[in-house]
Amino acid sequence: MLLQNQYSLSEYPIFDHNIDDLLTDNLPQKSVLINTINQYSFCMAAEDKDFKESLQHSDILLPDGVGVVAATRFLTGEKLHKIAGADAHGFLLKKLNKDGGKCFYLGASESTLKKIKEKLSKEYPNVKVGSYSPPFKKEFSDLDNADMVKAVNAYKPDVLFIGMTAPKQEKWAYQHKAQLNARVICTIGAVFDFYAGTVERPSKVWINLGLEWLGRLVHEPKRLWKRYLYYGPVFVGLILKEKFRPSAYKSIMHKASLN
Repeated sequence: MLLQNQYSLSEYPIFDHNIDDLLTDNLPQKSVLINTINQYSFCMAAEDKDFKESLQHSDILLPDGVGVVAATRFLTGEKLHKIAGADAHGFLLKKLNKDGGKCFYLGASESTLKKIKEKLSKEYPNVKVGSYSPPFKKEFSDLDNADMVKAVNAYKPDVLFIGMTAPKQEKWAYQHKAQLNARVICTIGAVFDFYAGTVERPSKVWINLGLEWLGRLVHEPKRLWKRYLYYGPVFVGLILKEKFRPSAYKSIMHKASLN
């Protein structure tokens, strides 16, 4: 059941620049938390207040999906650039490779992490890589959490990539951000599998047409049908309600006028 009055897109600090502006000298000195939002996570956050809070407290919240980009333009007229988790991953790796930095992958299986490291050694040879495969369970124990934080901090990465699927990864990153010794914390979910090659990401043709979601649905219909075929219409309904709710509309337009 969707929570009433808990679905305003204007409540989220969505990143409205190009990917080249992702990291600037104006960022805070503490850890920078990067999350993504798409139509599915937007709908889930309307049902899960902890997830919503995690997204709202992102230092950078990327518009990962044509749905969010189109909805923002429909509501405010603002034109956003879609930036997928895979785009952020590639951008950060290029920067690390240039600077000789360190990254750490938290999530996925040992076999997937091994494939990631093998690929990184070829594509980004100057990047030092660490990893940790947490236990596969619905909820982590205090000991699990302590072990993960310890593994990350022992490596002291410039960038921590977290891949545990939403909303688990966003909640975990938000809850443990203050304990983590990493300059950038980036939750990227399925990108672990995409980069490792264990799950095929749709081709550039699908992506450039704005149909990456359809390509993913074709490849993984059993797992993703509800995300797109159920929550897609739900998302449209929520955005229409937001558009034509007078108080929300005035708030949105006021925010747009300040930008």
